Amino acid sequence: MKVYGAIVDDETRCTHYHTEKDIIAVKFKCCNRYYPCYKCHEEESDHKIERWPKEQFDELAILCGSCQTELTIHQYMQTDSCPGCQATFNERCSAHYPIYFE
Repeated sequence: MKVYGAIVDDETRCTHYHTEKDIIAVKFKCCNRYYPCYKCHEEESDHKIERWPKEQFDELAILCGSCQTELTIHQYMQTDSCPGCQATFNERCSAHYPIYFE
């Protein structure tokens, strides 16, 4: 899966967020591209972020950088680790949900 942005390793960490747990990428509804974070999207795209509407939370829109498993938005919001490889996700990412999701 292609991930765009200022990526610093093969687990989707970027120059903005690169802790051990920063291993997810979000597929942006507006351009159907995976980015590690909203800052990467802002730097590389020529349009504003379009948030995922609640009725589309069953879309595969989260990528685990550790094993490449895709999760639905609902799955991602209900777990703190990847169901594919059990890698732990950064719990502080939930503070950014309003940027990505309605």
